[in-house]
Amino acid sequence: MAAIYSDLAGAVVIVTGGAGGIGEAITRAFIAQGARVGVLDIDAARGAKLETEFGDSLLFVPCDLTDIPALKAAVQTVRDRFGPIGVLINNAAHDERHATLEVTEAYWDGRIAVNLKHQFFAAQAVLPDMQAAGKGAIVNLGSTSWVIGQGGMAAYTASKSAVLGLTRSLARDFGEFGIRVNAVAPGWIMTERQLELWVTPESEKEIYERQCLKRRLVPDDIARVIVFMASDEAGAITNQHYIVDGGWN
Repeated sequence: MAAIYSDLAGAVVIVTGGAGGIGEAITRAFIAQGARVGVLDIDAARGAKLETEFGDSLLFVPCDLTDIPALKAAVQTVRDRFGPIGVLINNAAHDERHATLEVTEAYWDGRIAVNLKHQFFAAQAVLPDMQAAGKGAIVNLGSTSWVIGQGGMAAYTASKSAVLGLTRSLARDFGEFGIRVNAVAPGWIMTERQLELWVTPESEKEIYERQCLKRRLVPDDIARVIVFMASDEAGAITNQHYIVDGGWN
């Protein structure tokens, strides 16, 4: 049974990319805590399905997070429905593989936009709510890809390493307002996308060779940590980079 954090009951939470994969697990975990969740995601079909399932507890706002005016408008839509934002989970990302010598300037800018840029502007959009409340929690999703020196995705690993710098800067600037900002870096999590596109018998063998834990890591493994980081139980934790990778590193 998952832990219950009473302070999250009624909390207003935004989860970017919250309609599928790790994001969906995070969304479901906050709903289980009694939170009201705004899901910002480009996947309209999955988002609508979640909204139908959870009714008044969940608001799905279809949004291309790389469109910053649309992102800000989506945050306002959640605010208008549920009230001031108390928790932001910057989850959305796209771990597309790419060959360095084939990367164009436009492709590079697109990877930064989808993996990093929106995290800053989503935080910018909710920070005034948190300042007014005198508290708040932001959790930025990073990745262990840059920590382990993953190849074949330089734009992705560059943007994900920058998440840590963003996290620490925001934590320093807004700690005086009681706002906590942390980063969580998942290891190789067995989402539907990973299983369809990247996981092979050979790669799964490597996972078990490298991880201390000899099992698949699943989205709920990340969601449980995210919910804890957002709760008052983590009230003294900020400016941190928490790795959830089964002991790979």
